Amino acid sequence: MSLKLNRRKFLAGTAAAAGASAFPMPSIAQAAPIKVGVLTVKTGPLAAGGIHCEEGITTFLKDKNFTLAGRKIELVVADSGGNPAGAKTKASELVERDKVNMIMGPFAAFEHLAIVDYLAQNKMPTFGYAGAEDVTQRKANPYIVRTSNSAAQCLYPMADFTLKELKLKNAVTVCDDFAFGYEQVGGFQRPFEEGGGKVVRKIWSPLATPDYTPFISQISDCDVVAAGLTGANPLRFMKQYKDVGLKQPVVSGSTFADDTIIGRFGDEAIGMYSSIPYSLDIDTDDNKRFLASIRKYYGADVGIGLYNAAFYVNGQILEQALEKTGGKLDDPDAFIKAVRAVKLTNTPRGPISFDEAGNVVITDYIRRADKVNGKIVNKIVKVYPNVSQFWTYDPKWFLQQPVYSRDYPPMKS
Repeated sequence: MSLKLNRRKFLAGTAAAAGASAFPMPSIAQAAPIKVGVLTVKTGPLAAGGIHCEEGITTFLKDKNFTLAGRKIELVVADSGGNPAGAKTKASELVERDKVNMIMGPFAAFEHLAIVDYLAQNKMPTFGYAGAEDVTQRKANPYIVRTSNSAAQCLYPMADFTLKELKLKNAVTVCDDFAFGYEQVGGFQRPFEEGGGKVVRKIWSPLATPDYTPFISQISDCDVVAAGLTGANPLRFMKQYKDVGLKQPVVSGSTFADDTIIGRFGDEAIGMYSSIPYSLDIDTDDNKRFLASIRKYYGADVGIGLYNAAFYVNGQILEQALEKTGGKLDDPDAFIKAVRAVKLTNTPRGPISFDEAGNVVITDYIRRADKVNGKIVNKIVKVYPNVSQFWTYDPKWFLQQPVYSRDYPPMKS
């Protein structure tokens, strides 16, 4: 009796095994949704930009019915609060509790620097947004790519434009007193001085500055002001800049006059220049499709700028990488290799690709702010294609230099 029972168990077991072979494990894994963690800011002073990031990736996925390369995509959105501690907590929750397959974000430089080692140790494929230079430079790791731009990347062409097009030679810089500001100033100062210009003074203001008058009063002996403020700070700065009566033109980087805030400036912004890897007025079918989609889902009055455009393009990058891997994301090494090989010509930002360190190579747009039909808008005046995080420098030489800081590079004046 025992032998017969054992034989029946054996036959039942082999039948079950045969049935399971019709559904091999890779197929079962392929049927599960890919979980994409979005680590962004939804509360605090940086919330507006962080929310726009979420709008961008959500718009792309809605257009695709949340399906890329035959795989369903599940978004898991985490609010970092815009601070390093919050970023650490939410990153660990996404990785260990939510079991995401990859992460997009975080939003701010100091957040990414706080979690970059943790993400690398967990082999977590990450589409970084924050501009912290070393994420794709001296601390680059194989699991992180930056899909937005490095902090200094847009300031290189602005320095070139200021010297060659505006013919201005003596600059005062005004930037937020933290890493993102230091790296913006370095990106402007190095090529500006090498091209024959002179930075006569560097002014650093706290990130939360209600009154810029004490800092503006230090601006003198220059023919141009290079500003690298972020959040709502540019609005206060330009208003007070005009109130003081200064006339020197203002040139700036990617956060100073984003299209999401340009309409909140007054006449004080007329003639202001900005450098950024996306502009609302890019006249391509790809950009027009993006604009139509995001307005369809979020309304005609939704703020649109680099934040949501960059995360929309994140969706395009993810889709092409998944097509290269056959819809698989279970092997982080194979997936991130596919990501780094992505080359796109059909994005609302224009053509993009990645360098050997995993940083996006951008099309950069220089815009001038002007008044059109009673509103302040940005208008593209020059385009710089194929802008690298290393600008025109040899990457090996570049990486041997210190990271841009409050005191580096030192002023030549």
